[in-house]
Formats: sequence, structure tokens, C-alpha cells
Amino acid sequence: MNGMRNNNGSSYSSSVATLVFLVLFFVSLSLLPTRIQCADQPYVTSFYAEEIYKELQSLATLFTSDIRKTLSFCIKDMKKDWEEAFDFKGRLDFVDSCVKKKGDFRDRICTSVEIRYYFQSFMDTTGTTSQSYVKPNKNCNLSSWVAGCEPGWGCSVGSTVDLKKELPEIPSRIDNCQPCCEGFFCPQGLTCMIPCPLGSYCPIGKLNTTTSTCEPYSYQIPAGDPNHACGSADVWSGVVNNSDIFCDPGSYCPTTTRKVACDRGYYCRRGSTRQNSCSMLSSCKANTESPNMHAYAALLIVALSTLLIFIYNCTDQILATREKLKADSRERAAKHVKEIAQARQRWRSAKDSITKKKGLQEQLRSFSRRKSMKQDTTNPAAAASPLPPSDNSSEKKESNLTKMMNSADSDLNSSEGFHLNIGDKNLKNKQPKGKNLHTQSQILRYAYGKIEKEKEQEQSNNLTFSGVISMATNVDEEIKARPAIEVSFKDLTLTLRGKKKHLLRCVTGKLMPCRVSAVMGPSGAGKTTFLSALAGKVRGCTMTGSILINGKHESIHCYQKIIGFVPQDDIVHGNLTVEENLRFSARCRLSADMAKADKVLIIERVIETLGLQAIRDSLVGTVERRGISGGQKKRVNVGLEMVMEPSLLILDEPTTGLDSASSSLLLKALRREAHEGVNICMVLHQPSYTLFRMFDDIIFLAKGGLTAYHGPVKKVEEYFASIGIPVPDRVNPPDHFIDVLEGIVKPSSGVTYQQLPIKWMLHNGYNVPPDMLHVMSENHDPESSSKGEAEGGGEEQSEHHWDSVEIEKDHVDSNFLIVKDLSNRRTPGVFRQYRYYLGRVGKQQLREGKSQAVDYLLLLVAGAILGMLTTANDETFGSLGYTFTVIAVSLLCKIAALRSFSLDKLQYWRESASGISSLAHFMSKDTIDLFNTVIKPVVYLSMFYFFSNPRSSFASNYVILLCLVYSATGMAYILAIYLAPSAAQLCSVLFPVVMTLIASQKRDTTLMKILAKLCYPNYALEAFVVANAERYTGVWLITRLEYAMDQDEKLRKCSNMKCQRVQVDESSVPALKDEAMEVDHFLAENRNEHVSVDGIL
Repeated sequence: MNGMRNNNGSSYSSSVATLVFLVLFFVSLSLLPTRIQCADQPYVTSFYAEEIYKELQSLATLFTSDIRKTLSFCIKDMKKDWEEAFDFKGRLDFVDSCVKKKGDFRDRICTSVEIRYYFQSFMDTTGTTSQSYVKPNKNCNLSSWVAGCEPGWGCSVGSTVDLKKELPEIPSRIDNCQPCCEGFFCPQGLTCMIPCPLGSYCPIGKLNTTTSTCEPYSYQIPAGDPNHACGSADVWSGVVNNSDIFCDPGSYCPTTTRKVACDRGYYCRRGSTRQNSCSMLSSCKANTESPNMHAYAALLIVALSTLLIFIYNCTDQILATREKLKADSRERAAKHVKEIAQARQRWRSAKDSITKKKGLQEQLRSFSRRKSMKQDTTNPAAAASPLPPSDNSSEKKESNLTKMMNSADSDLNSSEGFHLNIGDKNLKNKQPKGKNLHTQSQILRYAYGKIEKEKEQEQSNNLTFSGVISMATNVDEEIKARPAIEVSFKDLTLTLRGKKKHLLRCVTGKLMPCRVSAVMGPSGAGKTTFLSALAGKVRGCTMTGSILINGKHESIHCYQKIIGFVPQDDIVHGNLTVEENLRFSARCRLSADMAKADKVLIIERVIETLGLQAIRDSLVGTVERRGISGGQKKRVNVGLEMVMEPSLLILDEPTTGLDSASSSLLLKALRREAHEGVNICMVLHQPSYTLFRMFDDIIFLAKGGLTAYHGPVKKVEEYFASIGIPVPDRVNPPDHFIDVLEGIVKPSSGVTYQQLPIKWMLHNGYNVPPDMLHVMSENHDPESSSKGEAEGGGEEQSEHHWDSVEIEKDHVDSNFLIVKDLSNRRTPGVFRQYRYYLGRVGKQQLREGKSQAVDYLLLLVAGAILGMLTTANDETFGSLGYTFTVIAVSLLCKIAALRSFSLDKLQYWRESASGISSLAHFMSKDTIDLFNTVIKPVVYLSMFYFFSNPRSSFASNYVILLCLVYSATGMAYILAIYLAPSAAQLCSVLFPVVMTLIASQKRDTTLMKILAKLCYPNYALEAFVVANAERYTGVWLITRLEYAMDQDEKLRKCSNMKCQRVQVDESSVPALKDEAMEVDHFLAENRNEHVSVDGIL
């Protein structure tokens, strides 16, 4: 029994610790009206009432500090909450009425000890109400149960009790028991009165003879006692447990004793003290609880739908109009330059014709002079007479026309030539340098003038393309040779980790600047692997041998800024035009000190040389949206690296998918790059003989990654013929050599394709691996060698998972690799690249306006559906609707945010590998997505808020939803960056649902508490409920406090630790704890039989 008592005592004391906070809170609230002086109240005029309020005011001051310490988690503004609940200024008629009816009014008001005891008994250990009566005490127990212990009744203290002093225990209050006054509530088991808070309706109950209940309350009068009438309210609790005293919805209660029906044009929520007017577009019938705001929703639907339709249809037009203006400016500049070039050509033709005519006249004059001299010798008189002076003024004084021609001839390097209206004061149009050009028209004229000059030189001299480029580099002093990069490699060997399979083996050679090298061989010979090894992009392999850069042991990554790598796949932004792709690459990768005009010149030159002029304003296209052709996309892929003026250019199958004309055009453009000092190496598949002869060097790789030939193209046929592999007539040499290396064609000399690498090693004096010497034997079986090589890759399967880990490690190392920069090129900084990225990402978002419109439409539909299905509930402060809101908004925003990084992940890898800032890329994406982060909460709330109609403000809901969208977007970024698209989409669907369910569960275990802290929906739900609960004041304070303590165990523990417990003198109430258990059990069994405790006693 003692153990049971101890257990019950501990639980009871824990309950007391929690309830004391509530006691302090409600005591102070009940005392707040005392701050109103009696002189301000027309209803209280007696000196007796003034003394009562002075005592209450002193008690309020006493408990203020305790409330600040214990209930700060639920009270944001204590003064405001007090005034909302107990500011009875101008509403003291119920006090005056009670004073008139009961002369001992002062003796019937509960003391602070009784109020504390009421709330301690009223709440159980979980913080929620469990019964509607007070635990046994001195006045109400099994041995003493007066009429005042019944609900709605109270008694007066004895004459021996001095209420002016602070009492340490519950006073004896059993005299003159009567029904409590209206405006007060008297709990069952307590014989005193407590003021009802504002927002409640506490009239004197009326007996319903049918049910024997006192309406509008739910308590019953004792059976068999005809003198026991209905009193006032009996309990003030949360609305979930008892809502008797709450002012009914559709009505408002200006005082606690008066209820008024809501007028038309106004709405009154439950517990209202005044009626609220409806807004302009909302409608409110009489006695309505909430306004009908569907007109707002309809208006917003129309407005947002119009906006979405505009975005869906007109976003492309905005960019198209801008591009058209740029195209017109570009056409005007090109037309101007062409007219000048044509005028220059015409003046040159005129000069040539005049020169020829002048020479003919000189010949005729010399002939006529010789003839006249003969006549003079025969006629002395004529010889003696002097000849009239001839008019040679045209020879002595040059005309303007002659000056214009001489100007055109003398200024061959001028990009514009001369103006047609040139006169004496403008004999020579001096074109400013690129750094001095500012307007777009000047820049374009400068660029097109340079390009047109190169074309004129090609046409006038009738040279080959390479000859034109060579001459252009000699004539144009502004085109300087680029920094040379020479790549040499010796015994380069690549082996798959965990396997004995060689991808490359014993590859030795050198790639020289100013030369175009091709890598050819059969499928699986390691051509792409070879180029990847040179570029430092090999993953999951063990590399041996050495790679020297300019004769030094330096990492190829040190020259990252001046190395271009063209991947085999066309990794280009499909939602950008051809020119936009090239311009962005040039801006971010060319030198920051280079003038804008020179950058435009480089871009225009690449567009011209690659034949992209006709499609420069066309979108590249994606899988869903048709764009340029595959061959054109391949040339754009190459142009991305050409515009950054690399010193080393590596291309992986650039001619794949191109026709003969496009391949020839591409090779000519690369030849031009090589004449500027670029080291070019590419993988090629069976080129035509014309293209084959355009290369300087050729590398043939045999199966197994072995070198079969590495040297000049001019000597490749001679070498293979020397080892017994001549080229048959009318057969393309590269096709024949690849067929031999593949084993399709067997030479008549008996040389096998396995022996070709050995012969090349012996020819150059390289060391031959010992395990390959048997290949040269006469009894060697080629098929057995190939079988052994194929079987070698199947060993050590147990290390497969470890290999995957090593590959991922290589990827991480490459992303965070820090090397010394030896490229001597200062590219734009992070903030400048961030500006370039903003422009690019902004254009991409505008072109994806249809996807944005769909995202907004989904949010509209979700907000409308959830708003109608989950109308704000006063009992839970609308937590159900907010739970679905968190799930829906998180889900939709995450799916949309995945597109920011999932769709262009390949493009990002290519750009980051070339040295473009990853930070600028991320910051620009996040900055542009901030627009969606700001707009999406408005779109969703425009439907949800006006359909669910919560008490919280639109602004508070928007701020919370803004933080939620930003958090969900950030999590989507992480998923998109680190996971594959399919896995990222799955996680984006599961995470919001699972995390919201965890956050909405009770934290009964330590694991659940930890998980709830890690879930961002937990904080969003708390913020939503708090923002809504702050609007529930007055009679709603207990409901608010109950819900907060029920939802968060931590709040209950915190309040228990801070509580200053009130010690009740239990010696005056013997065995109260044991009796409490008996009373609980007895009343639970007899509650439905209407049996009073007095009758039982």
C-alpha cells in the first residue's frame, strides 16, 4: 500500500508541477481586471468593491514573475493575452449584479491557493483534462460534501478566516452554500467562484426536466434534492473536453453574461467577443461562423490563370524579339562591311583598268614621238618651231579619286576601308583598336571587317585554305601564336583495377604543336582511353609510364585553362541557341583582360569557319524539343572548345555523324587552329583519303592498346609496305590498315595483326615486354592469344565492389583536385562568371516557361483541394490541413527543383572540368530559383488560405511557407547533385511523406525525439500551429496550452523543472490521496445514475 501511495504520489506531484504553471497563469488572468480602477466603472461604486479589486491587483503582481518563468513557451505577449482574456473594462455589470445579490461576494471568490489546487486537480500528468471535478480537499471529500461542492454552486468562508492575508492552505468554506453568480464558474469539488474569461458565456443554468441537466451546461443536479437549483458554469477547460462556456459560433459575447447573434455582413467565430465585418468580395449571412471567400479564390484563379497562359505562350516571344533585334544589328553591320569591301574591290578594279589604259597611252605616245621625230628630221622648219606645252596637270596633281584608290591600297589592314563620301579632309578611315570599341555596332563592324579581309585575301591570291591562314597570320599582327604545349609519353600503360586486362600498353610517342594528329584503330583498341589518359580524365584504372608536358613531369591539370577536350557525345545546352552556347564558353574561358571586341571576333570567326552562320540563332534542341541537326550539333560541340583559343585541343571522334563536306569544313577549321600554334589530336574512324591527307601525324592502335604506327601521314604507306602490307590499288589506305589491324584482311606476307605492334617496337628500338615475345614465333596461334586475353578479364571478381568504391574515390578526388596553374591565363573571377551564369540561366528559365506554368498550376489545384477538404479546425488549430500542406508543397517543390541540377548535370561536369567555377554555377541557379521560392507560396496560399479560412494571417502563413519551400528546394538540390535522376525523384517523393509522418507522431521514445529533430516538417508544423494558435485568445487560452503541452513532451518537462510547487497542508486533509482514488472510482461507476455524494454519505 505504501508503495502504491508512493507511486501515486510521484505521479500526482508530477501532475501538480505541471498544473501549477496553469494555476499561476489563470490566477493572473483572473486578476487582470483589477488593474481597472473602480472609479472608471459605472457599475461598481461601493467602497466594498474597490477593496476587492485592490486585493486582486496585489495578487496579479505577485504571480506575474512566475508566469514569465513557467509559461513563456505558450505566451508570446503576456500583456496582450491578459487583456484579451480578462480586460473587463466597461463589462463589470456581472460583478455589480453579483454584489447586489450576494452580500458576502468577497467571501465567495476563490483565493490563490484554491485556484492553484483547482487546476492541479483538473489536469492529469499528460497535460490534458481527464475529469470535470476537483480532487478531494478539506471542504469536499468522502467525509464532508456540502451543497457547494456540486457543480455551479459555492459557499462562503467562515467569520474566523481573514481573506486579506495570504493563506498557506485551502480555507474552510462550507457556510451559506448558494448557486454561483452568472459570469463565474464554480467547479465540482470546490466551493468558491472563479471569473469566466472573455469569449465565454456563463449565464445561470436552466433545468431541463427531461434530462435533468442544467442547460446550456452538461452537469446534472443531485437527485432527491428539490431545493438544489441550477447554478452558473462548472468548468473552464479546453474545447476538446468541454465547450459549454464557449460563446457559440455565429454569435458573439460582449460580456460573459450576454450573447448576441451575428448580423448580416458580419461573421463570428466560436469564442468571439465582437463581430468581424466581411471583406469587400466575401459574403456573410446572418449567424455565420466564417466568411464565404470563394469570390477571392475565383478572382485569383482568373488572374493567375491569365498570368500562366501568358507565361506559357509568350516567354519564347520575349527572347525571340530580343534575338531578332540583335540579328538586325548584326545584319546591318555585315551589310556595311560587305558594301565597303565591294567598294574597295571596285576601286581596285578601276585602278587596274586605269593603269592599263595609262600604259597603253604611254605606248601610243612613245610611238607617236618616234614618228614625229622622223618627220622632224625631214622638216627642219617644223623641228625649229616649238611644240605647244601638253596639259600634265592630271599627273602633277592627284584627284580625290586617285587619293581614295591610294588609300585603299595603302591601308590593306583596315577592317572597314573607306567611306563613299570621302573628301579632302577624310582621306583615310582609321579603324580604332578593339579595346577602344564600345557600341555593339562598332564591335560587329570590327569583327566582320577582320573576317571579310581574310576572305578577300583568299580570293585575291587564289590560295589553298592553309595558305590563306598562313598568310593571314603573317599579315595580321594582332593574331599571335598561342603558348605551345608539347605532350610526350613513354611506356604508357593502363590496367583495369582488380583485373589483368590492359586497356593501353607500352604506348610511346609525342604530340607536337602546330600539327594535327589522328588516332585510328579497330573498335576496342583504346583510342578514347588513350586521349582520356592524356587529358587526365581516366577513372578506375592503374596507370604506369610517364607523360611529360613540355619535357617536364607536370600534371596536365596545371594547364587546364588552355586545354580543350571535345567529348564523343554532344554535350551542349539544348535550350540555348548556337551563338549563346559559344558566347558563354568564350566569356568564361578566355582571358579576363581581352577586349570585348576581340572576344566577339573570335566567336564570329568560329561561327564562320564551322559553317554555323545560318543556324546561329536556332536552339540546339533537346530530346523533347527539335533543334538543329546532329551534324550541326557536332560542330557546335567542337566550337565550344575552339572559342577559348586552346593550346592543346583533344577531340574524341569529332567527324562521327558528319558528311564529307561537313568533315572537310571541320578539318579546315582545325588546320587553321594548328597554324596558330595549337596542338591538335583527335580520334578518327575510317576517313576519306582527302581527309586522311589533311593530317600531319597518325597513330594506329592495335587490339590491346598497342601502338602499330606513330609518325607522319606521308610515311605511313611506306612503313607498312616495308613490313609486307602494301596498299592495293583503288583502296583507301586508312580503311585497308584498319582491316588489317582488325584481322579481317590477312596480308600475303604472313604478318598477323598481333605481330604489328612488336614490329613497330623493334623498328624504333623500344623494349618488347617478355610476355609478348612468343607472338613473333612461327608456331604462334592468333586465336589462342585472343582467347587468353579475353579470359584474363574475368578473374578477381571478388574485388568488383572495391573497384566501384575506388572509381567513386577518383571522381571525388578529381572534383576537389587543387593544382598549380601554369597556363598563364587569368580567366574571369567567380563574381564575373556568376553574372554570366545569371544571364544564361535566366534565358533557360524563360524558355522553360511552360514547365514553370505547369508547376504553378499544380500548386493552385493542390491548394484548392486541400483548402476545401481541410477547413481550419478550432480543436487542433488547423493542424490537419497544415500537415497535408507540408506534404503537398514539399513534394511539388522538390520535384520542380530537381530540374535545376539533374537536367544539365553532364554540361556541368564538362564546364567544371574546363575550369569554370562551380560556385558561380550553383549560386546562379539558386538565385534564379529564388523567384520560384518567393512566388510559389503565394500561388498555393491564394487557394488554400481562402478556402480553409484559418485564423492566422496571410502574412504569417506566407513567411512559414517561404521557409518551407526554401528548405525543400535545398534538399532537392542535394538529391539532384549526388544521386542519379531516377533515385533523386524517388527520394523526393518519399522524404516529404515519411518526414512529415514522423514529425506528426508523438515522441514517446528517444529515437522518435531524435528523428523529429532531424525532420524539417517538424518545425514547419510547429510554426503553422503557433501562428494560428496566437489568434486564439481569451477563453481559448486553456485549449492553446493543452494542445502545446500535448504535442511536445519537452515543453511539459521544461515547465516541470521551472515550476515552483505550492505546498498544500495535507495534514489538515487526512488520507486525501487514498480517498481521491475511491472518489474517482465511485463517481465513474455512478455518474450515469445521477447520484450525489451527499446522498451516499
